[in-house]
Amino acid sequence: MAVTPRKTGWLQGNGWLLVLLALLILFPFIVGALTDSSPYGVARGDRMIMRGESVRWQSVLIEVYILAILTMSYNLLFGFTGVISFGHALFFGTASYLFGLALEFTEMDTGLAIVVGAVAAIVVCGLLGLLIGLVTLRLKGVYFAIFTLAVAEMFFIFLGRWQLTRAEDGFAITDLPAWLDPTQSRLSFYYLALVLAVLTFLFIRRLVNSPTGAVFQAIRENEDRAQSLGYNTLNYKLFSIVIAGMLAGVAGLLQVMLNKKVGPELLSVGYTVDPLLMTIIGGVGTLGGPIIGAAGLHLLDVFFRDRELVLGSMTIDIANIWALLLGVIFILAVIVFPYGVIGTWRRWQARALRKR
Repeated sequence: MAVTPRKTGWLQGNGWLLVLLALLILFPFIVGALTDSSPYGVARGDRMIMRGESVRWQSVLIEVYILAILTMSYNLLFGFTGVISFGHALFFGTASYLFGLALEFTEMDTGLAIVVGAVAAIVVCGLLGLLIGLVTLRLKGVYFAIFTLAVAEMFFIFLGRWQLTRAEDGFAITDLPAWLDPTQSRLSFYYLALVLAVLTFLFIRRLVNSPTGAVFQAIRENEDRAQSLGYNTLNYKLFSIVIAGMLAGVAGLLQVMLNKKVGPELLSVGYTVDPLLMTIIGGVGTLGGPIIGAAGLHLLDVFFRDRELVLGSMTIDIANIWALLLGVIFILAVIVFPYGVIGTWRRWQARALRKR
């Protein structure tokens, strides 16, 4: 008798997540049916040519999944632990370079190079997080953020001048197995990105709902009080930045495989600012906020970047003013949702319940 209520409660609390997951699994086939296009691409000889609306929207959602993983990793550090970093792109770009170097600059078999490159990238991102944390986490607030920005910019400048990797031009990934190559099998790569995004979400949810996650949130709310309770807050913050760095590295690996290109732009400040904006818009310190923020901003970019706005006899190319429009959207989102979409929605729900 005690088992049934627990199962019912779990389904009630996670029903919408299961429905969303089912829709995302079926998404390529739904779009294919609506647009009369194949989710597998168009056959030409022994290869599948990536063409059609279903394939195009698979690419869009893959980018959403990558941004969601990156933003969830940033939210673990910023939203749940209260440590703001301006150098999160360091982990994203470092993982990309290590993976690309293993594939293109070693003599290893392709399958072995993928495994070695991926493992090395994630481990090195964790070690970088540990090193940066040991050196700087005793700094607080803006001082830590500025230091992380400086470290990320150092890597950005170095890799932008490193002749081995063709400096600022970067290099292409030419040798991926067919099942992992988005240009040959977009559908299998779509499901790989979806699985990794779901696993990242489940891992972070389990972590923040654990005793360790409770300490993270205690540090965010009042680090001095957490220390007075006997917790070594430095160790917990170190753990948070290590995990966040490794998850950002996973996003970097997917980005390289999707675009088949490695360059210093992957360490640019944009890959720190974007997750920060997405976290704020979706809801700082919430589980679903980073996903909503990443999906919302990226889909807006896809829908409006190449469109034209017609005002009477005047035509405005939105692509030329997209950065300005993005700033306006961000300001409006902060005004309407001061605690992020999820945070504000929860406050509205609580207010409605109090009135009842």
